[in-house]
Amino acid sequence: MKKALTAAVLVSMLASLAVPAYAGEAAEKTTITFWHYMSEDKEGQFVNQAVEEFNSSQDEVFVEAQYLPREELMKQYTIGVVSGELPDVGMVDNPDHNSYASMGVFEDITDLYTGSDDQHFLEGSIGSCYYEGKLYGVPWGNNCLGLFYNVDMLEAAGVEVPTTWSELEAACEKLTTADCYGLAISAIGNEEGTFQYMPWLLSAGGSVEDLGSDASKASMTYLKGLIDKGFVNKECVSWTQADCEKQFASGQAAMMINGPWQFSGLAADAPDLKYAVAQVPKADDGDYASILGGENIGICTGANVEAAWKFISWITGKEKSADICKSIGRLSPRDDVDAEALYADDPNWQIFAEIMPNAQSRGPSPKWPELSQAVYTAQQEVFTGQKDVDTAMNDAAAAIAALG
Repeated sequence: MKKALTAAVLVSMLASLAVPAYAGEAAEKTTITFWHYMSEDKEGQFVNQAVEEFNSSQDEVFVEAQYLPREELMKQYTIGVVSGELPDVGMVDNPDHNSYASMGVFEDITDLYTGSDDQHFLEGSIGSCYYEGKLYGVPWGNNCLGLFYNVDMLEAAGVEVPTTWSELEAACEKLTTADCYGLAISAIGNEEGTFQYMPWLLSAGGSVEDLGSDASKASMTYLKGLIDKGFVNKECVSWTQADCEKQFASGQAAMMINGPWQFSGLAADAPDLKYAVAQVPKADDGDYASILGGENIGICTGANVEAAWKFISWITGKEKSADICKSIGRLSPRDDVDAEALYADDPNWQIFAEIMPNAQSRGPSPKWPELSQAVYTAQQEVFTGQKDVDTAMNDAAAAIAALG
């Protein structure tokens, strides 16, 4: 695919009357391709700006950034492993990194990384890049989950920002009306549903590896209780996280579980809404928990490793990481970027910066897609009443055990 796409680009350039000014420059450098799934009308514009800056900053490597929709990109990785046609550098959603590393999409860069003097990534972030003790990429940008709340609604109801499950349930009871639910969550039957469920599972002391435990079942029982009491809309089983944002923005939910990528949506949908962010409430006898989201990048199998590493090292370095992550609505995965200072003018971003260092990765496991399916299937079965908590969680645990 790398050669095919590069050839297509060259043909297009020759056929055009307006040949880009950098065409000659690219010919004098080692050209590598970078696949990403950040759309051109949103985060992609900042990705392109960063790539152009890199290309202008040195005389050795020229990067061609190529956007593919996420699902198409994942499909091309799978095809490319067989055909040998992969880009030099590729982006991947962090819970999927192990799976693609196990398939042979990414190069082992352990020696490159340990031999460098730039090892400043948060433990949870860099942990998502390891497979069987070897490193197959580095973090690009991260996010996590928090509790968004409507400040005016809480004040009108005399409700303090909830910090525990008991406090959250009590708050929901006061905030739920005929026109508004206390809390909006996404429990859709895909990775988003698993992502949103994980903070509850982890705070209770449960785990994906032991869904049949009392702690794991307690988390599912608690959420089902919020639905049964009418505090959470039962339609959450079909809601994406974007749907939750719409519910919150329109005043149909007083609180929601979501991430900082929704800031732009809220600004567009409800520019006058007064809201704030807090940690996801913790189990009464548990700890606060959040879950790691975002992207990693890696050097693909068969790539020009030296050129690719030069680009990756630059774009994930301290200065550029802080700049690009702020631009695309992510938190830097680096432990030497002062995120709280970076977002000193935005208290909501500061809360996410406080949450981020303790956010846990999903897996990492090459079987994460199957593990996740077991989790969101159990959640769907419980929330729709198909199975009780014990049955659904035990069945999910058995499905995971069968994976080996």
